[in-house]
Amino acid sequence: MKKTIIDVFENSVNLYPNNTFLMEKQGNEWQNSSYKQIQKLVYRLGAGLQALGVKKGDNMALLSEGRNLWIVSELAMFYAGAVNVPLSIKLEESNDLLFRLQHGDAKFIIVSGNQLKKIRLIEDQLPLLEKVIVLDEQKEYGEKELFINDVMKMGDDFLANHTMEEFLSVGLSIQNDDLATITYTSGTTADPKGVSLTHRNYTANVEQCLSRVPIDQTWRTLIILPLDHCFAHVVGFYVMMMQGASAATVQVGRTPLETLKNIPLNIKEIRPHFILSVPALAKNFKKNIEQSIHSQGAFVEKLFSWGKSIRQAYYGESCLDSKGLRFLLRPLVALFDMILFKKVRESFGGELRFFIGGGALLDKDLQKFYIGIGLPMFQGYGLSEATPVISTNTPEFYRFGSSGKLVEPIEVKICDNDGKELPIGEQGEIVVKGENVMAGYWKNPTATAETVKDGWLYTGDLGYLTNEGLLYVKGRFKSLLISSDGEKYSPEGIEEALVQLCPAIDQVMLYNNQSPSTSALLVPNKQELQRMGYDLKTEEGRKNALSEIAQELDKFKKNGEFAGMFPERWLPSTIAVLKEPFTEQNHMINSTMKMVRGKIEKAYAERLAFVYTSEGKKIDNSQNLDALA
Repeated sequence: MKKTIIDVFENSVNLYPNNTFLMEKQGNEWQNSSYKQIQKLVYRLGAGLQALGVKKGDNMALLSEGRNLWIVSELAMFYAGAVNVPLSIKLEESNDLLFRLQHGDAKFIIVSGNQLKKIRLIEDQLPLLEKVIVLDEQKEYGEKELFINDVMKMGDDFLANHTMEEFLSVGLSIQNDDLATITYTSGTTADPKGVSLTHRNYTANVEQCLSRVPIDQTWRTLIILPLDHCFAHVVGFYVMMMQGASAATVQVGRTPLETLKNIPLNIKEIRPHFILSVPALAKNFKKNIEQSIHSQGAFVEKLFSWGKSIRQAYYGESCLDSKGLRFLLRPLVALFDMILFKKVRESFGGELRFFIGGGALLDKDLQKFYIGIGLPMFQGYGLSEATPVISTNTPEFYRFGSSGKLVEPIEVKICDNDGKELPIGEQGEIVVKGENVMAGYWKNPTATAETVKDGWLYTGDLGYLTNEGLLYVKGRFKSLLISSDGEKYSPEGIEEALVQLCPAIDQVMLYNNQSPSTSALLVPNKQELQRMGYDLKTEEGRKNALSEIAQELDKFKKNGEFAGMFPERWLPSTIAVLKEPFTEQNHMINSTMKMVRGKIEKAYAERLAFVYTSEGKKIDNSQNLDALA
């Protein structure tokens, strides 16, 4: 059965024409747009794109902060038959952004006013580029630039001179297996990979998500995650769209920090029923709550702590466990809800039922905190190659520490290194099969063949299944750096470049487990340092040698010799210099001469903790000096 994103949108407009679909704040007022109103905008822009020369199968890029026009733009692309290459506003033009636009064959770009300067800097390096459509009015426009209102007017003229059937024929001709988006994710080298997702990938994953969370047309959400990621795509607005529900976007500030500061206020105003989050945001919310309680004095702080402990004891770590005598705590739970936690929840709008966490793994203590105040935070699991949702905890079925129950329908198996399926309870690579599995990597058949075999997606994640039907994700079956906002990046390419291009570095392992910055465990090349003239027997010589190492690392950063080779956030900002190398003898190198990351991380857990302290961040800290002696 044909079920594209366009089919879903048309169906929802027919079923829920007057329901609010999208909400955004203009000045001090929230503007609500119905399904019918958004359809009109989508048709005008889609017709404008057809008039502009966009053809079926053309790739377009979208670089903007979250807003109504982001979603309208993507839908309009589909009505013109185009494929969207959604881009993160975090990307810098010098490396990742340029690569994606070139590799993604973008002929047209839709960009916000805030991001336009990035495109202007690299426009001359984009030979395929025909037009740049700007979402915000500018004083002056470049040769290829157009204001979106002018494209809308072109659409009005197009619709006036063509029948509606002619306009719709392009979008309605799209089939399930036609590409909808190319979403770039981290590869095993410096170059990211474009995850090719079809229309059916998206609509299938929406249906799978709804098998776990029964959202209906009365629900609201505020999308606080970037819209370029397929998690925000699927659960943020396509799930809502299929059900006739409402989605709001965070008010865009003049700076990224200002936008971040708008989130708590917007949550209070929109009163969402659920929110998608990542650990970094959840920790920030927790900090704000604790500061607010602390400011009200010692009595309120003790009351909060006592009430939280009672709720945590009552709810436990799972709704699957028998409450036993814990049911006796129910009157106290109700009392604390009435006198304290109801007021705390008002800061989240008062109607929030739960958070869903994606990206990096949630720690159990964070989940316990939120269940303790009556705002459960549930871990989900997925990856872009699976569009992305594979499993999730829900209010009806959860256990902290797990990644929840599998969505349906989907097949999952746990495999060993040879691809052999393992029994329940044993750890191995998580392998999935379903209509949500990507079509492949854009222009990368080798990586596609390595990742998707006979319809099975080899996720590269380590995990196991339980008899309860829960999936536990334990980390990477293969290596990945995971930042505090859930973004992922493969370290091998950077590590290889550091060793090859930095004479003072013999071995290096990058580390980032949900932290704001990346650190490195580094084995120095002492012979090379001594050859350079550094006397490692003296403290002065060792300090100068450490400075040399720092200078070599700086070559990969802004204005350095190798600047732009890798995104700076994944380059090490702190290092732990090690006394001994990684070898087969100490089991830190395997038989294929690859680092055994788990063992290295375990062996140097204290050093990794130390580099995130104020003393450890100094290149010439005592431990680094000792390691060079």
